[in-house]
Amino acid sequence: MSNIKVTIENIPAGTEPEIIIRCNEVDNSLLQLVDAIKSASKKLIGTIDLQMHIIDPNDVFYFESVDNKVFIYCSEKVFETRLKLYEIEKEYENWDFFRASKSIILNIAKIHSLSPVFYGRFEALLRNGEKVVISRQYVPILKGKLGL
Repeated sequence: MSNIKVTIENIPAGTEPEIIIRCNEVDNSLLQLVDAIKSASKKLIGTIDLQMHIIDPNDVFYFESVDNKVFIYCSEKVFETRLKLYEIEKEYENWDFFRASKSIILNIAKIHSLSPVFYGRFEALLRNGEKVVISRQYVPILKGKLGL
């Protein structure tokens, strides 16, 4: 998708807006674009002390499962969600999220740097200063998402 022609057309009032994509081949970047368009208004619900908060998925650093509860880690706050990790993984598979271990789904866009550590694992330094270990079985998925 190096050279993209964008055409925007005004339509009569009352007509349903439509997006048509013409391409030679559907690749991962196109699927991410389509998912971003579809989910531009997608929000997560997280709770802190029984208070519900609406969270933009782009603000999420990672999701973590601890003691059968799933938490949403943002830059400064941690929220609890009712979603299960497998539901989050499916819902955001075409976003920048990927499974980093059995208990963590990580947002690639929030990674500042990566370092190899023992036994084929990687350590991700996040933009908020936290470090997250990526299990060796998920390293190939990360490399694929990064195009390595």
